[in-house]
Order: sequence, then structure tokens, then C-alpha cells
Amino acid sequence: MSADTTVAAPRGGPSAGSFAKKHLREYGMLLSLVAIMIFFEIVTNGTLLRPLNLTNLILQNSYIVIMALGMLLVIVAGHIDLSVGSVVGFVGALAAVLMVSYGMHFVPATIICLLVGAAIGAAQGYFVAFFKIPSFIVTLAGMLVFRGLSLALLAGQSIGPFPVEFQRLSSGFIPDLLPVGAIHTTSLLLSIVVPVALVLFNIRGRLNQQKHAIEQEPLAIFVTKNLVMTFVIVYLGYLLATYKGLPNVLIVMILLIALYTFVTMRMTVGRRIYALGGNEKAAKLSGINTERLTFLTFVNMGVLAALAGLIFAARLNTATPKAGISFELDVIAACFIGGASASGGVGRVTGAVIGAFVMGVMNNGMSILGVGIDWQQVIKGLVLLAAVFFDVYNRNKAT
Repeated sequence: MSADTTVAAPRGGPSAGSFAKKHLREYGMLLSLVAIMIFFEIVTNGTLLRPLNLTNLILQNSYIVIMALGMLLVIVAGHIDLSVGSVVGFVGALAAVLMVSYGMHFVPATIICLLVGAAIGAAQGYFVAFFKIPSFIVTLAGMLVFRGLSLALLAGQSIGPFPVEFQRLSSGFIPDLLPVGAIHTTSLLLSIVVPVALVLFNIRGRLNQQKHAIEQEPLAIFVTKNLVMTFVIVYLGYLLATYKGLPNVLIVMILLIALYTFVTMRMTVGRRIYALGGNEKAAKLSGINTERLTFLTFVNMGVLAALAGLIFAARLNTATPKAGISFELDVIAACFIGGASASGGVGRVTGAVIGAFVMGVMNNGMSILGVGIDWQQVIKGLVLLAAVFFDVYNRNKAT
């Protein structure tokens, strides 16, 4: 063999059918979300996608999506966090005491609340990472501790209202810099620019894959996926533009989703988290500081739970002792429905976001139809069980 011999990339790529079958979970959840939205749009006589309800849908699920980003990293690392709902309630109570009871300006109060969230995550992560106490036990204790602290901080009463500036974090909308007629022009333009930028980014990534002879999705699937994504974003953006425009919290969500997608897919720390969850011993032997990485995933979760607590409190315009109850179940369910594996090492940011909106659309649609909370819980439980069963079945089939 000559010195300049190179290994040629295999001619042709996988067929659309085989590729779709291989990535059934990834595309299946996206198609499921679309199907669920179409179903509820029909049975609610068009109520689901009305601009007002669509805005409410975003506001109602913003804190779940934000926490799902942090929970995904915790689950991928092979752990779980049951305390996030209690942290949401505690941080909301702390914000109310600082802003309402003591009259502190909302900016330093917000910073303090985020730092407290980081400290909570650090405390729990320290026990998990360095003392090797199972995360289930540590965060279960945290769930009880911070639920009790929030009750003590509020003295069993609700505190509010919050300053108007703070309320805009959840209930505000971006300003219209180019007002034309009844449509929120700035929101509409952003809804066009964002998908165009995403398509260009995807094309660039595909060209890089071709350059390095990396397996890529068939051209038909690539084109279809980008066309559907562009249509959905522009259409939903148009609907929101006919109401009040894009909510502030939606911009926060988009920035966080972009950041965590970049971290998990392009940064070394993201790849190390997947390695940690896939095989902790192998990761440690390869030189990864697994303790520090576990610690940082919990610190990150604490910050995002605190941010979600601030958004939830701003939306309610009051802090209540029952805030955040069962949020941890919705967040964990969103991650598992979106494709995260209970054994760690598997999961994607986009999947967690899709899972969160699957839960959100189901909640919203069933509420519009008048389905009782009892049957809502039953249906959501069955959906979660089916998603985890599907994941385990596919992994067993692959082996």
C-alpha cells in the first residue's frame, strides 16, 4: 500500500427510509408534537392556535422548558433532580420578600435570587459528586427542605404584587420598532430572519459533514425538515404578530435553547457530560474530572430553576406557598418524552424542548376541552410510560 493511499468515503448515503428508521425516536417525537397540535386544533374548533391561546401556551410552558434544559444535562450525566419544583417556590418566595416586603429594586433582587439558586445547586451537587450520595436521595431531601423553607419565608401567606418592571419578565412583549398597521412588524421580521439563519446554519453543517465524509441525513429529509421548520416558525410568528408580538420570555427561551444546543453539540464540556453518563468509569480513566462535572451540572440546574421561579412568580404576580408543586414531574417527563435515557448518556436539547411542548399542548388542549385534572394526570402518565417503554424497547432491540 502506498503512503498516499486514503480511505474513500462510501458512495451514496443511507436511504431516506433506513435513516428515518435509525433516527425514529428523534423524528417520531417531532411528528408526534405536530400530530397532537393538529388533533387539538381540530377538536377545539381552532381555539388551540388562536393568537391569544398560543401566547398563553408559551407563557404557561416557559418555565418548564427552561428547567428542562438543565434537567436534560443532569439526566444525561446519569442523575436526577427532584428538588426543582421546591426551588421554584422558594426562589419566588425570596423574590417576593426582597421586592415587596423590603422594597429592593428588581435588578439586584433578581441577581441575588439567581445566586441563591446556584448555591442550592452547588450544595446538592457537592453531596452527589464528592460524597457519592445518590442524587435521588439528595434531591428528595432538597425537595422537602426548600418546600418547608418557602412556607416559612412566606409565613403560609401569599405576597404580592411585584413591581411592574419585574412583571414584564414574564408578561411583557418585545417593542415594535417598525409599527405598520395592526401587525407587530418587528416580531414578524424576527420570525422570518430566525428560520433563514437556521437554514443557513444547517446548510453549513451539512457541507462540513460532506467535507469530512461524515454520515448525514438524505437530501430529501434534509430539505423537507428545513422547509417544514421554516413554515412552522413563520406561521406561528405571524399568529403572534397579529396579537401583541413575541413575548419577552420567548426571547429568553430561544437564547437559552441556542446556548445549550451549542454547549452540548459543539463544546468539550458538553461531550464530556455525555461521556460521563455513558460510562463514568471510562470517562474518569480518560482524564475527565467526573466529580467536578457532576457538581457543575447541579449548579447549572439550580440557576435555571431559580430563573424559572422568577418567571413563574412574575407571571402570577405573587408568591404563593404552593408555587412549583409537581413541576419536577413535568420537567422530568419532558426530558424522557423528548428522548433522554433513564440510564444516562443519551438526550438532546431539541428533544427536551419538544417533550416540554408535548406536555404543554396536551395540558392546554385538554383544559380547553374541559377534561378534568384527574384524567389529565392519567393521560400524561400513560404518555410518559409509553415514551420510556419505547426507549427501552429500542435499546434492547439494538443490542
